[in-house]
Amino acid sequence: MENFTNMEMSKITQWSKENKLHFNDQKSKVMLISRRHKERKAIDIYLNNNHLEQVDKIKNLGIIIDSKFKFNEHIKYITDRCTKLINALSKSARISWGLKHKALKTIYDGGIYRNYYM
Repeated sequence: MENFTNMEMSKITQWSKENKLHFNDQKSKVMLISRRHKERKAIDIYLNNNHLEQVDKIKNLGIIIDSKFKFNEHIKYITDRCTKLINALSKSARISWGLKHKALKTIYDGGIYRNYYM
């Protein structure tokens, strides 16, 4: 598997040079995707003759994906962000002072509802 992947990566590198594209090997990572319950072994994959870091989860386009395509890490990340925003809103909302209900609703709608529920 390692040899095949490295051969394909060399083809990708060659294609990128021909098409004047550059893949940043410092930002690129490797994730082995499998449903097997066996322990994952480390694989050595190279891009531009540089070793790529192997990770168990990766964030792509704002979504955290793990090696088994479960979204538990993404749900935890979103839950933590929403909790921080709600806590900040609750500190700003008091009966006798603070932001008015309409302002708090606008912040909630923009910060939580539209970003995570639509």
